[in-house]
Amino acid sequence: MFRLRALVAGAAMLAAAGPSLAQPTGGAINQPISVEEFVRLPAYAGPTISRNGRWFAVTIPINGRLNLAVVDLESRKGTALSNFSDCDVQGVRWVGNDRLVFTLGQTNTPTGPGQFDCGGLFSVTREGKEFRRISSTVKDLRRQNQYVYRGYSFLSPIPANDEEILAEGNLRDAASSDVYRLNVATGRATLVTETRPTRTVDFVLDRNRVPRVATHWIKDTNTYAVSYRKDDKSPWEEIARYDISKPGVFQPIRFEADNQTLHVATNEGRATSAILRYDPNARKFLGVVVEHPKFDLNANSAIIDPQTDELLGYQVEAERPITTWLTENERRIQKMLDGALPDRYNTFRKVRGDQYLVISYSDRHPVSWYILDEGKRSLEELFSSRPWLAGRQVEMRPFFLKTRDGLEILSYYFLPRNHKPGERLPTVVHIHGGPTVRADFWGRNTFGVTEAQILASRGYAVVVPNFRITPGLGSKNFFSGFGTFGREMLNDHEDAAKWAIEQGFADPKRICISGASYGGYATLMSLARFPQTFACGVAGLVVSDVPLILTSPAGDIPFNEAAVKYWHAILGVNNLSEIPREISPVNIADQIKQPLFFYAGADDIRTPLEQTTRMVRALERAGNPPRQVLIVPGEGHGFGRVENNVKLYDEMLKFLDATIGPGSKK
Repeated sequence: MFRLRALVAGAAMLAAAGPSLAQPTGGAINQPISVEEFVRLPAYAGPTISRNGRWFAVTIPINGRLNLAVVDLESRKGTALSNFSDCDVQGVRWVGNDRLVFTLGQTNTPTGPGQFDCGGLFSVTREGKEFRRISSTVKDLRRQNQYVYRGYSFLSPIPANDEEILAEGNLRDAASSDVYRLNVATGRATLVTETRPTRTVDFVLDRNRVPRVATHWIKDTNTYAVSYRKDDKSPWEEIARYDISKPGVFQPIRFEADNQTLHVATNEGRATSAILRYDPNARKFLGVVVEHPKFDLNANSAIIDPQTDELLGYQVEAERPITTWLTENERRIQKMLDGALPDRYNTFRKVRGDQYLVISYSDRHPVSWYILDEGKRSLEELFSSRPWLAGRQVEMRPFFLKTRDGLEILSYYFLPRNHKPGERLPTVVHIHGGPTVRADFWGRNTFGVTEAQILASRGYAVVVPNFRITPGLGSKNFFSGFGTFGREMLNDHEDAAKWAIEQGFADPKRICISGASYGGYATLMSLARFPQTFACGVAGLVVSDVPLILTSPAGDIPFNEAAVKYWHAILGVNNLSEIPREISPVNIADQIKQPLFFYAGADDIRTPLEQTTRMVRALERAGNPPRQVLIVPGEGHGFGRVENNVKLYDEMLKFLDATIGPGSKK
């Protein structure tokens, strides 16, 4: 159906920006993959299109982090626009055709990309001129002893406007967001929401860019209210209220073209969260737009045309992602792409005319971007994120973990290429961070998937299970997690190990548990709770003292009232004094007898270094000091620099070799 023409200028596209922008060369498929190849920053990430479809903004490796560059689609020449060394460029948005705005964050974390001590809002022209810091980073504010973040974030473009955007910001009230008309060239802002509910956390704009729906937090509760107004002159009226720790969530997403009908994600009376049409004036639902029997849909599922702002469809994060298109044209293009790029997940966005940007990936082929020219019937590769890994990774296999109390939770496992049926291997169970995030997805180089691919390439079997309270996997799985932290939630981790034994590939005497953030906590608690199941542990960015993580000024959680209250629901308590002593690993260090490897970032503000050092001291007092403690200066909640990740996994592999791998038999 298509002529596939590879773009020869892979490295040359950004030659104008300097030699550091060249794509790394790949290795032969049968050659061993080095740790450095697995953790190397992508050659390109996240292309976004200018309004006229001529320029692509991408992030590329510069100075050891992902920085911003712009590529001219016509000349295929590129220009580097930023040179940050301590954070990655994220959230890139075009303002017309000549300017861009972006924020900063940490890409490699156990909970997915996040801001943590970065953040801020910046603007620059596509030629790299007029650079402006509109909002300070979290790191900068904390240096000034400001611990509650205040600043702007991108909300929406303004049609036919090359200097202004609509932004959310808590400048007027630290506890509430407002909408501002923000000039990114000058930094000047005009308040749009003269009135809005107290403690508003999110807005939905109508098709004329008027804030018409506001979600706001009810102080000292886990309840959120949703208010609506008929136009910008009308008063706000509450239309819904829900507790985020219980079924019945009401998440407004966007207005239809009539500016009267809303799309809302809700799990009220449902096994999964679905997208429904809703009449806010009559306060009633009008029918289902899209649903899935096992997986949830929410605001992040919506696919919006970047040129027309039309809602085109929804993506479901199932075992593999699924797209439900709402228009016949998109369904037709999807069919053609799946024929041209089989065995991959393919999606697309319109660029201009008959041209579309195609995003394509699988578990063994890292994401690549193509230009589909429907008129010419051609498909041309533009960028490949990690070409050196193409075809060299192992299969990411989905399965449904059946827990001892009857839940069925989507999870994944990885086996070495040379594994033979019935052969039992040393096995690692990797627990994701959060815990209330879905961190690992099919075909993406996330924190857990990267670790699994590294270990599988060295002969280990790896299970990357989800567990109760992981979102997106149905109401029962999610809401069963509240009140089970440090208790039933831990059972799910052991159930994943037992499943691997039952499948015949895990050696029951050589199973290690690993993870970072919540995964580090789960590692410590599981070693204490299940000493017959887990022979060792790799604990990163740990939580060891639960009350301390909610109170210490070294972290960022205590400065967010709503977050602390939410954690009370996760823990199943009403206040700090009710937190059981035995769910903090630091208090039960004497029950941990297995070998441990720790790692931490010295500058982490999500799980501060004190959490690691206290646990290490507790283990030393208990007579079981860790085999190794790797603390990296300048790193935070996840390691951003390639050399630090190489060091981490080299040391982790040595530890595993000595405890459950070939070295353990000597």
